[in-house]
Amino acid sequence: MIDHIRSTQERKVNAAGILLALVPAAMLLVLLLRAVWDVDIFWQLKLGELILDHPGPISHEPFSALHLGDPMSSVAWAGQALMALARRVGGWDLLRVVDAVCWLGGFWAVAAACRLRGAAMPAIMLALVLTFIAALPTASIRPQSFACLCFGLLLALQRLGLRPMLTIALGTPLLVAWQNLHPSVSVGVIAMGLASLPGWIAWLGDRSRTLPVATSVLALIGAAAVFATPDGISIVHTSAANAEASIAIGASEWLPLWISGNRLNAVPVLVTILLAARLVMGNRRRIDAGELATAIGLLLMTITAYRFVLFWAVAMVPVIARAGPGPDDGRSIGSGTGSGWGTARVVGPILLVTLFAPLLAPTRFAATLPLAAVERLRKEGVRGTVYGDFPFGGAIIDAGYPAWHVAYDGRYYRYSRKEWQYNGGIENGIVPLVDVVHKWQPAAFVLDAKHNAPLAGELADSRAWRCIWTRDGIVVYVPRRR
Repeated sequence: MIDHIRSTQERKVNAAGILLALVPAAMLLVLLLRAVWDVDIFWQLKLGELILDHPGPISHEPFSALHLGDPMSSVAWAGQALMALARRVGGWDLLRVVDAVCWLGGFWAVAAACRLRGAAMPAIMLALVLTFIAALPTASIRPQSFACLCFGLLLALQRLGLRPMLTIALGTPLLVAWQNLHPSVSVGVIAMGLASLPGWIAWLGDRSRTLPVATSVLALIGAAAVFATPDGISIVHTSAANAEASIAIGASEWLPLWISGNRLNAVPVLVTILLAARLVMGNRRRIDAGELATAIGLLLMTITAYRFVLFWAVAMVPVIARAGPGPDDGRSIGSGTGSGWGTARVVGPILLVTLFAPLLAPTRFAATLPLAAVERLRKEGVRGTVYGDFPFGGAIIDAGYPAWHVAYDGRYYRYSRKEWQYNGGIENGIVPLVDVVHKWQPAAFVLDAKHNAPLAGELADSRAWRCIWTRDGIVVYVPRRR
């Protein structure tokens, strides 16, 4: 009887272990089933192709009609090149897999470090589920996925607690690579600074305490790595211009969490905060002050600008993993090799999803992307400047360069404040069609008929232009006589 009860309990434990071991694979499947929706990935990929063919960073503007040949920043040049290489080798399906694995890799890396340091597997999987849901709205194919991976690896180094010199030796090339893959290594600088702060405070109170050497040195190295790109010190001006233009245009990811456009995204963040706070308060002795300080600092950044939610979510993984269910000693339920927690039980499903998900669920594109409209325009054989709403600029570049150039695209830093004000005047009907034609001499228009209603309305009434496409709110016009 006792043996039967014990056998039943073991089967339940094994079943629970297997189900929880599937969490990482389920995260990957969710990402791969999503449609491609980010408008900027298209110009990023075309720029990445130019970098591959050059080879090396592109220093002069190739896309914008009124800026051709102007000096151009090399923002995220390495990330763009790697993504372009993935699409060139395996199409959109391979690109989706590479991007998803990198995006999730940040979460997985720090989770693996927590496991190696003895965190309970149920707590780790709970941390992954909560943080994944909180950050999911930001998941899209773009170089920021490399930043997530690098940030997760940096926090994993911190969590592993290796010798300071080894941690610094591994962290230094990681920080330099991060800044060239995506110019957000400053987040790593802030994280390492916050992680070292409790240690410095403790040392000031008791000089016998160990100094936080590794995190402090990595913060300094990260600050230097900000300039370790082809742009050098000018990256500061580019980043500031990008932030200023993004806020002025009203990009929701650059705005506070409480605005109406971000309220829905704020719900999973709030749920994660409340659940994590309850766990932390119930297991205060397990919490690492440096990890908690990092998470709190990034939370404050997320509240003021939603774009930091991805980094905050990754930073919450070790916090929840320490405070979650099960002892932080590696002897939790299911920790044995026969209980469902083995590496193969976690990695195997991930490999299966990686191989078969793209075959069973081919790449889908959001209806808001003007891909079909642009493809119809290609059949017209037009050459020159294609005027499109700035979110459409990427798709126009990817489909038509070098035959086509654009008036605007999603590179906020590319265009001056005056140019963005002029764009606002066009969208509001202050700048008429005749002025747009005079300024750019467009060979075609690709517009969101609702967003750019005044210009679309003038084109509809004009005898000089004819409509060749109207679907899903997108219209395409070409000259009636060419």
